[in-house]
Amino acid sequence: MEAVRLIGASRCALMGSGDVPEIMTEAWQAHALAQAIGSRLAVSGPPELRGEALGLTELAGRGCGVLDAPVPDLGSLRAAQLTELGDARSALSDLGGLLGEVGIALVGTACAAADEGTYWQCMEAIDATDEARDRVLEMLRKLAVRDQGATAG
Repeated sequence: MEAVRLIGASRCALMGSGDVPEIMTEAWQAHALAQAIGSRLAVSGPPELRGEALGLTELAGRGCGVLDAPVPDLGSLRAAQLTELGDARSALSDLGGLLGEVGIALVGTACAAADEGTYWQCMEAIDATDEARDRVLEMLRKLAVRDQGATAG
């Protein structure tokens, strides 16, 4: 499935999640999807994005690692359904939006956390989410610079 469709499915699932385990699972899913998109860009994306894409892969992996969420089975793992990236700009733009929404959901979860462990998981995941989103924004900036250079030349 194309990246933009998977990101849309993740956004819908995040919006539909209600309790802490569901939110944590959807945050984990979003990080896994960001990791898969970063890997795809690092291997076959535009050359100017490859370094940032590797960084995104690492940061998103860290986001998965800090969340104590039930790992979905392979059939429901959205990242495993990624078959094509499609337009890199659209995928990155939508991924940045998803990561922003994940960060907001994690802030709400941290504020309402009943225990210290959940609070600190959320805080570490928020940090990883913010850093991953920064990488996405940097890749979008690099694409814009590339496009400006192509139109100027």
